[in-house]
Amino acid sequence: MIRQRIKSFVDLLEFELPQLPSESRQVAAAQNFDDLYRLARRRTPRFVFDYVEGGAGTERAVAGNVEAFARTRLVHQTTGSTAGASAATTVFGRDYELPVGISPIGLTSLMRKEGEDAGVRAAAAAGVPFGLSTMGTRSIEAVASAAPEASKWFQLYMRKDRDASFELVSRARQAGYDVLVVTVDTRVSGRRYRDERNKLSIPPKLTASSTLQSALHPRWALDLISTDAPAMANFVKQDATIHEIVASMFDPALDIADLEVLREYFDGPIVIKGVVSPQDAVRFRDAGADGVWLSNHGGRQLDRAVAPIDTVSAVRAAVGDEFPLLLDSGVRSGTDVVTAIAAGADMAFVGRGYMYALMAGGQQGVARYLEILGKEILNAMQLLGVTSVAQLREQGPQLLVR
Repeated sequence: MIRQRIKSFVDLLEFELPQLPSESRQVAAAQNFDDLYRLARRRTPRFVFDYVEGGAGTERAVAGNVEAFARTRLVHQTTGSTAGASAATTVFGRDYELPVGISPIGLTSLMRKEGEDAGVRAAAAAGVPFGLSTMGTRSIEAVASAAPEASKWFQLYMRKDRDASFELVSRARQAGYDVLVVTVDTRVSGRRYRDERNKLSIPPKLTASSTLQSALHPRWALDLISTDAPAMANFVKQDATIHEIVASMFDPALDIADLEVLREYFDGPIVIKGVVSPQDAVRFRDAGADGVWLSNHGGRQLDRAVAPIDTVSAVRAAVGDEFPLLLDSGVRSGTDVVTAIAAGADMAFVGRGYMYALMAGGQQGVARYLEILGKEILNAMQLLGVTSVAQLREQGPQLLVR
């Protein structure tokens, strides 16, 4: 009897042989955004991490974006079957596996040498769109070649040199980019004190402090020195701080009339990014934009800016049910994505989460983050009692408490 009990107990035990920790195993074991965040923080020097984590001024807008999602409550429904639920969706006539996209972000290869290549390949595998920034560290053509099958969106900062901007747009269209995203909230650069204190520049210059930080993060340092120094691949090479580059290149005189000219260079959908108010959204819709991207630049431009998740319902009411609305700023989890869609968005984009995942594990890290988001989205949808993204949008007002 005792022998049988011992055998039954032993059968319950599941021990794995101890293994040395590796980046790949740690990334694979990550269960959510916070796990990837912690891995990223351990791997990356503070001056690099500050570029991603920081925001404008007091950084209240950064915190406010996350807090705005946290204030929202979801009302689950317990009747009806959710068998066969799917998070697939269609935006601008293209089908996607998830209502999620990767936001355009500059200086990506400062996080990992693979830079945008890692992001676009992971996006292609997950069936979601990838946004390339004007300030990207891979050229328009290089990103297109890295993942020809991916849905690629090109984000444009309109420059004082209009011809240079129009040339970028033409190159993007020729390289097969699906959507043009015109950012309108960077007439001037926000004051990002972390970057100013760290003297972050392109190409990066190592001060005594940043050299010490790099030495304490040898994997990051070896990654950096194994390739060319990060540079803005779509610009003539510059030697300046990020604030100086924005101040010298981007035009405070941006006007709706300039946007109309872009139709001559890009015949696909044109989205306006950086809108938060219903009034602006209606103006751009009436000016011929194909969609609006609600964003406060992740809290990196105007300090104390309103969180887009707090305005999306009003914007949706103003522009109508059929006009495409995208959203970023504060999106961390799949539940955040579901919340954004229930509030009125068609798709949500991740920026910082993508960067942390890239820092944590390169392409594997980004792929793991997208996998986590997909599982969280589908789980939340089924618990809410909906089986499709369209149904989530339709029933959104009954599913949210704000």
